[in-house]
Amino acid sequence: MLQSLSIKNFALIEHLDIEFSSKLSVITGETGAGKSIILGALGLILGKRADLTSLKDKEQKCVVEAHFKISGYSLQEFFRENDLDYEDITIIRREILPSGKSRAFVNDSPVNLQELQGLGDFLIDIHSQQQTRELSDEQYQLQILDAIGKNAQHLAVYKKQLTAVRQAQSGLKKAKEEKEALAKEADYNTFLLNELLEANLKEGEQAELEAELEKLSNVEFLKESLSKVLSIANEEQIGALQNLKEIKNALQKISGISKQYNDFHERISSLLIEFDDISNEVSQDAENLADDPQQLELVNQKLQLIYSLQKKHNVATVEELIAIREDLDGKVLKADELDESINRLEAELEKAKANADATALVMFENRQQAIPVLTDRVMAILAQLGMPNARFNFDIIHKDTYQPNGKDEINLLFSANKGTDFGLLKKVASGGEMSRIMLAVKAVLADYSQLPTIIFDEIDTGVSGEVANKMGDIMKVMSSDMQVFAITHLPQIAGKGAQHYKVFKSIQGDTTVSELKLLSEDERIREIAEMLSGKDITDSALNHARALLN
Repeated sequence: MLQSLSIKNFALIEHLDIEFSSKLSVITGETGAGKSIILGALGLILGKRADLTSLKDKEQKCVVEAHFKISGYSLQEFFRENDLDYEDITIIRREILPSGKSRAFVNDSPVNLQELQGLGDFLIDIHSQQQTRELSDEQYQLQILDAIGKNAQHLAVYKKQLTAVRQAQSGLKKAKEEKEALAKEADYNTFLLNELLEANLKEGEQAELEAELEKLSNVEFLKESLSKVLSIANEEQIGALQNLKEIKNALQKISGISKQYNDFHERISSLLIEFDDISNEVSQDAENLADDPQQLELVNQKLQLIYSLQKKHNVATVEELIAIREDLDGKVLKADELDESINRLEAELEKAKANADATALVMFENRQQAIPVLTDRVMAILAQLGMPNARFNFDIIHKDTYQPNGKDEINLLFSANKGTDFGLLKKVASGGEMSRIMLAVKAVLADYSQLPTIIFDEIDTGVSGEVANKMGDIMKVMSSDMQVFAITHLPQIAGKGAQHYKVFKSIQGDTTVSELKLLSEDERIREIAEMLSGKDITDSALNHARALLN
């Protein structure tokens, strides 16, 4: 419930601090006195947008702050999901700076307008003649039936099941699209894969083949060069090998004289061993060298194949070709895997649909059972409100398509008078009739769900006399379980309030300001008397006012 409201520098209000009761509070005042300003300030608390025109003094910031008792609304989960500190007495503050920027806070934590609007939906429900249009909204009609049919838990389960259906549908669609794309490329991918498989490529192969090609292409030159090397190394008299041996023998004779000569001897010995190994390997390689035109052709063909594949796939190495081969192999295999995935997703989708269908059917049956309960009670209330011949007919059809709140399509048909045909509520009900229907619906809903604070903004327009008195009675009964505000011009309703506030304008210096005042008993009598007879209050009007209050 709304415990208190503080408004500073908003429209015609300089500073206002007001507290409210948990019962029925009525707000009266002349047209233009500022009742809409109060609603505008509450609108800021509920997350509506604001601009600089909201500031009374353009040099000062506007601050609207409201305290709500929310312990009975089970909002802990909302606060947790939005990373807000939960307090049984929650404070919402909205600030509009002279720069035009707006800030909002919940228990001193900054929030954006979307979060504020989400919280506001749980706290205050404002109804005017214009806002009764939601009665014509199919989703709102289903919400009414769900409250009476106790579908809250089923609806929560259904929403999770619907998410599972949507996810399965999305996954299945993606898998089918991927398979279709792969199918279009399947033949070409298979051709490319087979081409690479036949090439039998190995890592490092290109460098080895290029080296072998170079060797096979220069056999004669290599033979000549190696022969020269062997000749120089192995000449009996002046060959390099013979000279190294003589050097080694000479150094061996003096190696015992000093460490330096011994090091020389050891080093030349190592060099001789290494040179001898090289000479043997060169001799062996020279013996193995031979013209092999057939091998040369094979090597050349393999390299040309590699070069051709590299050009086709726009790469520079065999390793990259191998990576492409593995990728193509994966794509070909994936087509088979997608078949399995599609079969699995189709089974998951069928299961998800079966679950959602079962829950949706339960909700449909509960809604059907709620219809006569709702229509009987609403028609009984409307009879008290001067509409004894009002009749309703809910046309509800269980469809095949999934909607956010089930699989039902609903039309609310209405007839206000005997002998008239049913028509869609939004087309045949007048503004005044819609207001009374809304009041009746809210009165019924109050018995089935924890409604937020409700504000009826002049929904009594167009009624008077005993009907107005009954409207006041209904609001008073509703206020025994919830907080109700009634902004009204009717004395019959004003007399029902546990508290009575008056909105009025006053001149302070050179400016006009709007004020909201809690009336005393005597002030209430005079206010209601003035509503009855005008500015010239008569004794009869005063007596009538007392009677309405008693």
